Amino acid sequence: MLRLEEISVRFGEKQVLDKCSLRLEKGERVALTGPSGCGKTTLARVALSLQKPDSGTVSSGFARAAAVFQEPRLLPWLTAEENVNLVLSDRADTIEEARAWLARLELGDSTGLYPSELSGGMQQRVSIARALAAKPELLVMDEPFKAMDEALRDRVLRVTADALGDAAFLLITHSERGAYALGCRVLRYRDGRFI
Repeated sequence: MLRLEEISVRFGEKQVLDKCSLRLEKGERVALTGPSGCGKTTLARVALSLQKPDSGTVSSGFARAAAVFQEPRLLPWLTAEENVNLVLSDRADTIEEARAWLARLELGDSTGLYPSELSGGMQQRVSIARALAAKPELLVMDEPFKAMDEALRDRVLRVTADALGDAAFLLITHSERGAYALGCRVLRYRDGRFI
Protein backbone atom coordinates (compact mmCIF):
# COMPACT_ATOMS: atom_id res chain seq x y z
CA MET A 1 0.00 0.00 0.00
CA LEU A 2 1.05 3.59 -0.67
CA ARG A 3 -0.18 5.96 2.01
CA LEU A 4 0.07 9.74 1.83
CA GLU A 5 -1.30 11.37 4.98
CA GLU A 6 -2.02 15.10 5.35
CA ILE A 7 0.56 16.13 2.72
CA SER A 8 1.19 19.87 2.49
CA VAL A 9 3.61 21.60 0.13
CA ARG A 10 4.21 25.31 -0.30
CA PHE A 11 6.33 27.00 -2.97
CA GLY A 12 7.13 30.46 -1.64
CA GLU A 13 3.80 32.15 -0.95
CA LYS A 14 1.78 29.58 -2.91
CA GLN A 15 0.19 26.71 -0.99
CA VAL A 16 0.15 23.97 -3.65
CA LEU A 17 -1.08 21.07 -1.52
CA ASP A 18 -3.01 21.48 1.70
CA LYS A 19 -3.32 18.37 3.86
CA CYS A 20 -3.86 15.98 0.93
CA SER A 21 -4.33 12.32 1.76
CA LEU A 22 -4.27 9.39 -0.64
CA ARG A 23 -4.17 5.63 -0.23
CA LEU A 24 -3.35 3.32 -3.09
CA GLU A 25 -3.67 -0.44 -2.70
CA LYS A 26 -2.18 -3.19 -4.84
CA GLY A 27 -4.14 -3.37 -8.09
CA GLU A 28 -5.87 -0.03 -7.52
CA ARG A 29 -5.86 2.61 -10.26
CA VAL A 30 -6.26 6.28 -9.39
CA ALA A 31 -6.10 9.38 -11.60
CA LEU A 32 -5.56 12.93 -10.38
CA THR A 33 -7.15 15.66 -12.52
CA GLY A 34 -7.27 19.40 -12.20
CA PRO A 35 -5.95 22.65 -13.66
CA SER A 36 -2.28 23.15 -14.47
CA GLY A 37 -0.23 24.14 -11.45
CA CYS A 38 -2.64 22.72 -8.88
CA GLY A 39 -0.17 20.22 -7.41
CA LYS A 40 -0.80 17.00 -9.35
CA THR A 41 2.86 16.53 -10.30
CA THR A 42 4.00 17.63 -6.86
CA LEU A 43 1.85 14.95 -5.23
CA ALA A 44 3.26 12.35 -7.64
CA ARG A 45 6.82 13.42 -6.80
CA VAL A 46 6.03 13.12 -3.08
CA ALA A 47 4.56 9.64 -3.69
CA LEU A 48 7.81 8.60 -5.41
CA SER A 49 9.94 10.12 -2.61
CA LEU A 50 11.44 12.55 -5.12
CA GLN A 51 10.21 15.51 -3.08
CA LYS A 52 9.84 15.92 0.64
CA PRO A 53 6.57 17.45 1.80
CA ASP A 54 6.55 20.42 4.17
CA SER A 55 4.32 18.37 6.45
CA GLY A 56 2.57 15.02 6.42
CA THR A 57 3.79 11.46 6.13
CA VAL A 58 4.51 9.08 3.27
CA SER A 59 4.77 5.33 3.61
CA SER A 60 4.95 2.68 0.92
CA GLY A 61 4.90 -1.08 1.04
CA PHE A 62 5.78 -1.31 -2.66
CA ALA A 63 9.32 -2.55 -3.23
CA ARG A 64 9.56 -1.62 -6.90
CA ALA A 65 8.24 1.57 -8.47
CA ALA A 66 8.49 2.99 -11.98
CA ALA A 67 7.59 6.40 -13.37
CA VAL A 68 6.85 8.06 -16.69
CA PHE A 69 7.26 11.82 -16.52
CA GLN A 70 5.97 14.54 -18.83
CA GLU A 71 9.34 14.59 -20.56
CA PRO A 72 10.84 11.25 -21.66
CA ARG A 73 14.09 11.24 -19.62
CA LEU A 74 15.89 8.77 -21.86
CA LEU A 75 19.63 8.28 -21.76
CA PRO A 76 20.78 9.98 -24.99
CA TRP A 77 23.81 7.73 -25.53
CA LEU A 78 21.66 4.57 -25.56
CA THR A 79 19.34 3.34 -28.31
CA ALA A 80 15.63 2.85 -27.72
CA GLU A 81 16.10 -0.87 -27.05
CA GLU A 82 19.04 -0.20 -24.72
CA ASN A 83 16.98 2.35 -22.75
CA VAL A 84 14.24 -0.26 -22.21
CA ASN A 85 16.75 -3.03 -21.53
CA LEU A 86 18.17 -1.04 -18.60
CA VAL A 87 15.31 -2.14 -16.33
CA LEU A 88 15.38 -5.82 -17.22
CA SER A 89 17.09 -8.23 -14.84
CA ASP A 90 19.70 -9.81 -17.11
CA ARG A 91 20.63 -7.20 -19.67
CA ALA A 92 22.88 -9.56 -21.60
CA ASP A 93 19.98 -11.91 -22.33
CA THR A 94 16.94 -9.64 -22.36
CA ILE A 95 17.40 -7.44 -25.43
CA GLU A 96 14.71 -9.46 -27.25
CA GLU A 97 12.28 -8.74 -24.41
CA ALA A 98 13.12 -5.03 -24.70
CA ARG A 99 12.44 -5.18 -28.44
CA ALA A 100 9.12 -6.93 -27.81
CA TRP A 101 8.00 -4.11 -25.48
CA LEU A 102 8.91 -1.55 -28.12
CA ALA A 103 7.01 -3.52 -30.77
CA ARG A 104 3.90 -3.54 -28.53
CA LEU A 105 4.12 0.26 -28.52
CA GLU A 106 4.50 0.39 -32.33
CA LEU A 107 8.24 1.11 -32.26
CA GLY A 108 9.45 -2.18 -33.76
CA ASP A 109 11.24 -0.37 -36.61
CA SER A 110 12.94 2.10 -34.25
CA THR A 111 14.67 -0.16 -31.73
CA GLY A 112 18.18 0.80 -32.84
CA LEU A 113 17.57 4.54 -32.98
CA TYR A 114 18.90 7.03 -30.43
CA PRO A 115 16.55 9.45 -28.64
CA SER A 116 17.72 12.34 -30.84
CA GLU A 117 16.49 10.38 -33.86
CA LEU A 118 12.99 9.92 -32.41
CA SER A 119 10.07 12.34 -32.30
CA GLY A 120 8.79 13.51 -28.91
CA GLY A 121 5.87 11.08 -29.03
CA MET A 122 8.18 8.20 -29.94
CA GLN A 123 10.52 9.08 -27.08
CA GLN A 124 7.55 9.07 -24.71
CA ARG A 125 6.52 5.61 -25.93
CA VAL A 126 10.06 4.36 -25.23
CA SER A 127 9.67 5.73 -21.69
CA ILE A 128 6.34 3.93 -21.33
CA ALA A 129 7.85 0.70 -22.66
CA ARG A 130 10.70 0.99 -20.15
CA ALA A 131 8.31 1.55 -17.24
CA LEU A 132 6.05 -1.35 -18.20
CA ALA A 133 9.02 -3.66 -18.83
CA ALA A 134 10.17 -3.07 -15.25
CA LYS A 135 6.98 -4.81 -14.02
CA PRO A 136 6.65 -2.39 -11.11
CA GLU A 137 4.46 -2.85 -8.08
CA LEU A 138 3.69 0.88 -8.28
CA LEU A 139 3.53 2.78 -11.57
CA VAL A 140 3.23 6.59 -11.60
CA MET A 141 2.59 8.32 -14.93
CA ASP A 142 2.48 12.10 -15.33
CA GLU A 143 0.66 13.20 -18.53
CA PRO A 144 2.26 10.32 -20.45
CA PHE A 145 0.06 10.47 -23.56
CA LYS A 146 0.02 14.19 -24.37
CA ALA A 147 2.49 14.00 -27.31
CA MET A 148 0.32 11.47 -29.19
CA ASP A 149 -2.56 11.87 -31.59
CA GLU A 150 -5.92 10.47 -30.52
CA ALA A 151 -5.75 7.18 -32.47
CA LEU A 152 -2.24 6.36 -31.27
CA ARG A 153 -3.12 7.41 -27.72
CA ASP A 154 -6.03 4.97 -27.70
CA ARG A 155 -3.78 2.10 -28.81
CA VAL A 156 -1.12 2.97 -26.23
CA LEU A 157 -3.82 3.19 -23.55
CA ARG A 158 -4.89 -0.37 -24.40
CA VAL A 159 -1.32 -1.69 -24.16
CA THR A 160 -0.80 0.12 -20.87
CA ALA A 161 -4.07 -1.14 -19.38
CA ASP A 162 -3.27 -4.73 -20.40
CA ALA A 163 0.26 -4.54 -19.00
CA LEU A 164 -0.62 -3.09 -15.60
CA GLY A 165 -1.75 -6.40 -14.12
CA ASP A 166 -2.10 -5.98 -10.36
CA ALA A 167 0.30 -3.03 -10.11
CA ALA A 168 -0.92 0.00 -8.18
CA PHE A 169 -1.28 2.85 -10.66
CA LEU A 170 -1.29 6.62 -10.17
CA LEU A 171 -2.01 8.71 -13.26
CA ILE A 172 -1.67 12.48 -13.52
CA THR A 173 -3.83 13.71 -16.39
CA HIS A 174 -6.06 16.40 -17.82
CA SER A 175 -8.00 13.72 -19.71
CA GLU A 176 -10.68 12.01 -17.67
CA ARG A 177 -11.51 9.98 -20.79
CA GLY A 178 -8.02 8.44 -20.74
CA ALA A 179 -8.26 7.86 -17.00
CA TYR A 180 -11.54 5.96 -17.36
CA ALA A 181 -10.10 3.96 -20.29
CA LEU A 182 -7.40 2.75 -17.90
CA GLY A 183 -9.98 1.82 -15.26
CA CYS A 184 -9.01 4.61 -12.87
CA ARG A 185 -10.94 6.09 -9.99
CA VAL A 186 -10.76 9.83 -10.69
CA LEU A 187 -9.91 12.38 -7.98
CA ARG A 188 -10.51 16.02 -8.90
CA TYR A 189 -8.63 18.97 -7.45
CA ARG A 190 -10.60 21.41 -5.32
CA ASP A 191 -9.38 23.94 -2.73
CA GLY A 192 -5.88 22.50 -2.34
CA ARG A 193 -7.03 18.88 -2.15
CA PHE A 194 -8.00 15.99 -4.42
CA ILE A 195 -11.49 14.65 -3.72
